[in-house]
Amino acid sequence: MPVKSLAFLLLSAGAAQAACDGPTLRFVESAPRDRFELTVGAAALTAVAVDLRGSAGRLIFDTEDGGTGVEVFQPLRDEGGTQAGSVADGAEAVRVALRAATPGTRAAFSIDVDDRNTASDLGQIRVTGSEMAGARVTFEAADGSTLTARFDDSNRAVACP
Repeated sequence: MPVKSLAFLLLSAGAAQAACDGPTLRFVESAPRDRFELTVGAAALTAVAVDLRGSAGRLIFDTEDGGTGVEVFQPLRDEGGTQAGSVADGAEAVRVALRAATPGTRAAFSIDVDDRNTASDLGQIRVTGSEMAGARVTFEAADGSTLTARFDDSNRAVACP
């Protein structure tokens, strides 16, 4: 492939990635309460669903003392802009309704996430980016459409329409 063609291809890929105006969900590991931070893209959202099945770390939500998780537990909690409900201990999926998630706004919720790997990078009570990789996020738009993305190894899921 000629150098000019390769350069154009690389620049085009970078421009396409930069032009994405879809929603982003970021996972922030923080003991004892882990946090999911949403940035709404160009379309208003009504809900976000996190499905941990398929994650490299075989992740679960640890919401009850003495339950499926390890040591520390934390129930689902609104950190701004969400309507937090309840999540069963050991669940692998959660759907969180959003309040006024208009274009460009932010929302967050917290909950404890544990992995089930026997040889975990940071122990089972802390999740690394490589353990979150593969988990799926579904963004539900106000117009009834959905966008789906997978977490990468930097704890970020971006859905480009």
